[in-house]
Amino acid sequence: MADVTAEAFAGQVAAALGTRLESLLLYGSAARATHVPRRSGLNTLLVCDAVDEALFAALEPAVRTWTRAGNPAPIIFTAQELRDSSDAFAIEYEDIRQTHRLLAGRDPWPGITVRREDLRRQLEFELVGKLVRLRQAYAASRSDPKRLTEVVVGSASGFFTMLRSMLRLAGRTVPVEPDDVVREAAALAGFPATAVDDLVAHVRGGAQLTLAARDPRAAAYLAAMARTAEFVNGLT
Repeated sequence: MADVTAEAFAGQVAAALGTRLESLLLYGSAARATHVPRRSGLNTLLVCDAVDEALFAALEPAVRTWTRAGNPAPIIFTAQELRDSSDAFAIEYEDIRQTHRLLAGRDPWPGITVRREDLRRQLEFELVGKLVRLRQAYAASRSDPKRLTEVVVGSASGFFTMLRSMLRLAGRTVPVEPDDVVREAAALAGFPATAVDDLVAHVRGGAQLTLAARDPRAAAYLAAMARTAEFVNGLT
């Protein structure tokens, strides 16, 4: 199926919702201009006056076309939910706030504050949880090249988001390019940036990462995540 641009999707959503649409944002790698077509989809955030069955019915044709083109359905909030959830989604809010593109409606971020303690708490929770789940998956799949590759690649996007959050929490400016993010985060947390070189190349659209059974790159990635979690745990 032909690609659907974010602008075309925004036009369809705006026409379908009319005044019910408050904001539609593009975020993630596409907003940072690091998106690799056919490697990942385009992420959107939709803010509406209310979320009800009539809203889903109105959205259905546009969302069907969008998801068939390989993109995830938009994350949907009411304006009140967005304002009230900054403590629960501190990582996501700060990541989207820093790099997003307004596709329709108004910028929803003025007046929304993310507290530093909420960001640190969520980052520690998410990092330790991801580390424990990754170790569990690694124990089960370290001799299975295909599954091991899926596990590592599948965790990469979330890990890079956490590295950006760690830099933010430490008061650093967050670079745009993934390799710059990794280099600065590695120097700060104390793990070798080379531990994730091949994963960065994959995310940037280079050769797809393929791990061998008991690949030392997977173990190095685990160690980098553990060191990052340890560093964040020590922040106050």
